[in-house]
Amino acid sequence: MAEVEQSSGKGKSHQKKMTVRVDFTPMVDMNMLLITFFMLCTTMIKSQTLQISLPTNEKVDKSEQTKVKQSEAITIILDSERNPDVKDELTGKMLKGTVKRDFVYYYEGQPDITDADKDGRIDNNKMQETEFLGNENGETRGIRKILHDRNKKVIERINELKVHWRNKEIKDDEYQARAKEIRNDSTVSRPIVIIKATPNASYENLISALDEMQINSISRYQIDRINAVDSAMMMELKAKHLGGN
Repeated sequence: MAEVEQSSGKGKSHQKKMTVRVDFTPMVDMNMLLITFFMLCTTMIKSQTLQISLPTNEKVDKSEQTKVKQSEAITIILDSERNPDVKDELTGKMLKGTVKRDFVYYYEGQPDITDADKDGRIDNNKMQETEFLGNENGETRGIRKILHDRNKKVIERINELKVHWRNKEIKDDEYQARAKEIRNDSTVSRPIVIIKATPNASYENLISALDEMQINSISRYQIDRINAVDSAMMMELKAKHLGGN
């Protein structure tokens, strides 16, 4: 609050002197109240992190690489159909076209591009095409259904545990610990998912793929680079769709 003091001196001019003094006490009190309010209302949340096995540039001997059973491996490749590239009028640089449609290609086990009859076609192309569709009317669709079916035993056990947690029969910490044990149980058949992406794929595609890992309780997955074999299988599948056979 500002206070004004007036004083008049004795003299010929009889001028009034005004002294202004600002009181900052209410402002300090208000700031302290606001700080206390935000401290009490703020919820402290522990950040949740994902453990992702990223590809490395180091050369590793084949004998040292992790051996994955063919029956457990599933490779998914992220791809997008984009509009034509456009030129930025301000900078003159070419910008990648916007995404029209997202695709997910996948195959199980090890790839096989054998062409025994030398006709230019892969004899047994195991790659298939799907999308990020999620659930609809209680039905699992798209890549989610494929991952769900491959990790069905783990999901069923976690769902049973979740019933006890929702009924408050077990605490949150115990639920998280037991769910982690189920996801990492080596005695249960669990898939290992290898996530790859084409140059046309977007960051949103990768985020969607990582979300599917969490939704389907998949604990073993890694991000890798697409290789020539994957590209050949994709080109073969796309050509088959265009040809209608």
